[in-house]
Amino acid sequence: MTDIIQVLPDSVANQIAAGEVIQRPASVIKELVENAVDAGASHIDVIVVDAGRTSIQVIDDGKGMSETDARLSFERHATSKIRKADDLFALHTMGFRGEALASIAAVAQVELKTRMAEDEVGTSLTISGSKVMGQEPIACPVGSNFSVENLFFNVPARRKFLKSNATELNNILIAFERIVLVNPHIGFTLHSNHTELFNLRPCSLRQRIVDVFGKKINQDLLPVEVDTTVCRLYGFVGKPETARKKGAHQYFFVNGRYMRHPYFHKAVQNAFERLVPTGEQVPYFIYFDVDAQDIDVNIHPTKTEIKFENEQTIWQILTAAVKEAVGKFNDVPSIDFDLVGKPDIPVYDESKHDVDVPRIHVDPQYNPFKQATGKQHATVQHWEQLYEGVVQKQPEQSSLFDETSVEVGNEVVTDKSPTHYQYKGCYIMTAVKSGLMIIDQHRAHVRILYNSYMQMFGNHCATSQKVLFPEVVQFPPSEGVVLDKVISQIEDLGFDLTNLGTGSYAINGVPAGLDGMNMVNLLQSMVTAAVEQGKGIGEELHHALALCLARHAAIPKGQVLNNDEMENIVNQLFACSDANYSPDGKPVINIVKQEDIEKMF
Repeated sequence: MTDIIQVLPDSVANQIAAGEVIQRPASVIKELVENAVDAGASHIDVIVVDAGRTSIQVIDDGKGMSETDARLSFERHATSKIRKADDLFALHTMGFRGEALASIAAVAQVELKTRMAEDEVGTSLTISGSKVMGQEPIACPVGSNFSVENLFFNVPARRKFLKSNATELNNILIAFERIVLVNPHIGFTLHSNHTELFNLRPCSLRQRIVDVFGKKINQDLLPVEVDTTVCRLYGFVGKPETARKKGAHQYFFVNGRYMRHPYFHKAVQNAFERLVPTGEQVPYFIYFDVDAQDIDVNIHPTKTEIKFENEQTIWQILTAAVKEAVGKFNDVPSIDFDLVGKPDIPVYDESKHDVDVPRIHVDPQYNPFKQATGKQHATVQHWEQLYEGVVQKQPEQSSLFDETSVEVGNEVVTDKSPTHYQYKGCYIMTAVKSGLMIIDQHRAHVRILYNSYMQMFGNHCATSQKVLFPEVVQFPPSEGVVLDKVISQIEDLGFDLTNLGTGSYAINGVPAGLDGMNMVNLLQSMVTAAVEQGKGIGEELHHALALCLARHAAIPKGQVLNNDEMENIVNQLFACSDANYSPDGKPVINIVKQEDIEKMF
């Protein structure tokens, strides 16, 4: 019997490893930039062409590599970060697996130029699909210069399923932001297709957050800092009024490494309980300094999942620290009255007994339900003459139910003279032939507006209303890339935007009927919806934008309506072909059967 088990060639093993480590161009940038940080770089340049499909270049001024190290760095499990297994529990570097460069070289064409400070000449190394194509001495500055071209050239299936350039560039920006936020002492630049997207100088942590996300966020940050024997925790959380349903900037970092941690996320949310509406989230930038022996980062190749030894203790520390930061912000400041030239306000003094205390005189004989015996109001005589010739108007009959049948689910609703009632400002109730019809007023209005907005795309029929004082909305580069792609669809809905550069846009016009709304928050929510949709221009994008705008513009829960307003909503709702459900599939109408009502009694 022949043996069938064999050791895979290194090139095949590297491609298999690349499937986990290098998933898209953003993964290449993450690995190369983290290596530059580990090399002690003070300035790092990132240059991408076609969102990394064509080329990715990362240049740093770190310590560089010798000729032997440059060649050895592309071998699997070759690393300078650890020497033995125990080092895994005392990590102080971003990388340690020794897989990144080998995985990149397995699926791309890589050129490395590097030199150490003590060397007179550097080394140039060219690799294509794990094969060394050439190596020679070269004159170059101290540091490393990685150039990665034609990513996935030898894995056509992986290259084919890359997303659009806008989506891949957005992923690159997200990965880039996670690194720059935790390394404010390093200068960074990012260029895409010869356009500068970031130019970040070394600065403080707060300034780095402002440089990445815009000046407006500076006034919304509350400092958080606590130092215990378990961990040191510092950073910033947003004020309660900055809460958003989607798109809040939320970051956790531990020992200089970005991480996802749902358990700690819940701790922050609990600190804002009863301060923000349910379902909304507050931005935060929280950094943990923990003993390297108390965490385990060797769980997943992306190193974003981290286990803590004292997880519950840190949870309590985090909750208390955030509550303290919010509590300091919510402290009511003392009111400083200008008392110059004003009369003194008398203050009660127990030693003085001559202060007249006002007293309430109560008449025990008074009965509010007993007819008063005093002077009666004179009765107006012949009051009917005042209304002679006045014809009383009959209430207009609803066109919706006048000899009209409306299908709700599997039932036909018919009524000739409906009267609408509102329950707790949320539901419209109307008596129908088969029982009691209940309509969710917010979802009904969302359905009406959504259908209207969907008809506007491509028709340019939206009515735009000019604003007297244009507002300025600012987007971080990761969202600005998406906005540039969908701005024509947003303008189809009635917005008039002017690009001011550096991610800022002036709001010159808004859709008619949106008076009193916060247009800055509305546009940010729409762009966030487009980012989450992420499938390019099409019906899905139109659905995301129209639904976001309809939710903001719809009548909120709790708003009191008169009968005419309720009648208008009901009529418009049943004019929609899909009145039974909201655009996101939630029920709008429900009918309580007459026999069910009778059973209750």
